[in-house]
Amino acid sequence: MPDSRKFRFSIDRGGTFTDIYAEIPAPPGFMTLKLLSEDPANYPDAPREGIRRILEAVTGRRQPPGHLDASRIEWIRMGTTVATNALLERTGEPTVLVATRGFGDMLRIGYQNRPRIFDLRIDLPEMLYQQVIEVDERVMLAREDAQIPDDLERIEGTTGEALAILRPLDPGRVETDLRAAYDQGFRALAVVLMHAYAYPDHERMVGEIAGRVGFHQISLSHRVMPAVKIVARGDTTTVDAYLTPHIQRYLESFRSGFADGLANTKVLFMQSHGGLIDAGQFIGSRAILSGPAGGVVGYARSCYDPQTRKPLIGFDMGGTSTDVSRFGGTFELTHETETAGVRIQAPQMHIVTVAAGGGSRLFYRNGLFQVGPESAGAHPGPVCYRKGGPLAVTDANLVLGRLLPACFPRIFGPGEDQPLDLAASRAALSALTDQVNADLSAWGRPRYSVEEVALGFVKTANEAMARPIRAISVARGYDIKAHALACFGGAGGQHACAIARSLGIREIVIHRFAGILSAYGMGMADVVRDLQAPAAGQPVGRDAVAALEPGFQALEARGSTALSEEGIAGDRIEAQRSLNLRYRGSITAMMIPQPPDRDYERAFRERHRQEFGFDSDADVLVDDLRVRMVGRSQVPVSYTH
Repeated sequence: MPDSRKFRFSIDRGGTFTDIYAEIPAPPGFMTLKLLSEDPANYPDAPREGIRRILEAVTGRRQPPGHLDASRIEWIRMGTTVATNALLERTGEPTVLVATRGFGDMLRIGYQNRPRIFDLRIDLPEMLYQQVIEVDERVMLAREDAQIPDDLERIEGTTGEALAILRPLDPGRVETDLRAAYDQGFRALAVVLMHAYAYPDHERMVGEIAGRVGFHQISLSHRVMPAVKIVARGDTTTVDAYLTPHIQRYLESFRSGFADGLANTKVLFMQSHGGLIDAGQFIGSRAILSGPAGGVVGYARSCYDPQTRKPLIGFDMGGTSTDVSRFGGTFELTHETETAGVRIQAPQMHIVTVAAGGGSRLFYRNGLFQVGPESAGAHPGPVCYRKGGPLAVTDANLVLGRLLPACFPRIFGPGEDQPLDLAASRAALSALTDQVNADLSAWGRPRYSVEEVALGFVKTANEAMARPIRAISVARGYDIKAHALACFGGAGGQHACAIARSLGIREIVIHRFAGILSAYGMGMADVVRDLQAPAAGQPVGRDAVAALEPGFQALEARGSTALSEEGIAGDRIEAQRSLNLRYRGSITAMMIPQPPDRDYERAFRERHRQEFGFDSDADVLVDDLRVRMVGRSQVPVSYTH
């Protein structure tokens, strides 16, 4: 049970602001705080600084920066953009990719799809790995039509499929190549071998050799994402190797600011799928949507009415970007996404992000108003932050009177005690208005006022944010008008009515802690373990589902053990089963939760028809079986207010 004498911190470290909701052992029982995520002149780490200020305010005792007393902190739950920023900026750990000989360029080639086929210039995203080592090994499926010599060793894979080892792994050659990479300074390794999802022995051997050589981060694809589709599996494993050391360095830096290194404090991080995990097990491939996932949990647990069952559209407008999502009674997850040009095959909240937030910069280019994608961030921030930053959406809202400096945190200026600078925003926007009017005069059109220009930029931002809402609702077969708009995020209230009006939504739900709802959601989130195992692609049916029962039970046993080790009682653990299904001949798989009647095929066909508008007579095949083990959190009283 929660200890009423201790502090509990729920933190969302966003791109612009860090939000903190703290349960405190004094009336009124909670405190909230909002800090700039980056303010190097005043503090090195925003979450730690927020904890320091709250501890000092409640206890009355000075907390020396870098030596905080954590003896009265029960837990810290955090969502962070550290991994996302490292992926976007390509500042992760230098990584070596180990692949089967002949497949070293598989991730660069990818699927050869052309999403921007008519662009005159296409810049391919930079690969996450800096070097490739091709190992001489080869395993193949021993199907009946395969031409395999009789003298080759045949084995049964973990999926029950027959395999043949064409070329055994050469440990000596592998060790020589790995030592050469180690001597060049590489310490992170992503191992992605053909058919490792069904035959992981060769990857394990490479991992053992790499450990002896001295690599610090060794990501094996059959552990990171045991699934078919080597490209997505390889990308996910590379992301894991590339980001995990970066995350662990941040965690070590965060812990170092406490007197005891948080040795007696439970530190949990939010994962992309909306579940918490112990900080020591927080890995890069599950961290991309760490912060936004907390917001989904926050509005789902506090704004959804199970009596009316009216679905919600989550509209989370922060300082750097806007995240939109949908909740209709269950969390909607996606299992294969692309972020910053990298394919990731891992369970994530179905969140669509658009680069339009309070900090999105304003441009007048080629006679058009443009918002973003560049962001002013937290440092220097918009003009009104008093750091010499560029014009941003926040400045436009301030000039229009949609932001009141008296009601905004006084955290600006050299002493962190000044309000927003309205005069500076108006002066900068006036200069841009003069530029706009110079063009209008040349075209013989009426001049704009400063307020009209500000409103024009706000309308541009609104349209950019409305598009992804349509994508997660109308484009997937849902009636957008049947939803309510759950508005949160620091800038959400300034745009919610205009967004709802453009979409035909008649109801807006605003939580009392809407400005920090992502942080608030951390405190209500459950501890979750997602486990999966590959299947052999057999047609789904009652007999096939029955044959998968031992696999489900094995995954559930592993998940229960992991949650029990984190101190979660057995009566608070539940298992949620799913099958990853697709039509024969299709590569588009859909994760189908177990229906009440256990008829997965019917559920798949109905959902496929809803989302894509057609059905097929083809067989439905099983790619993966997955189990989501949920350890229900005991939510403190203040989170139910």
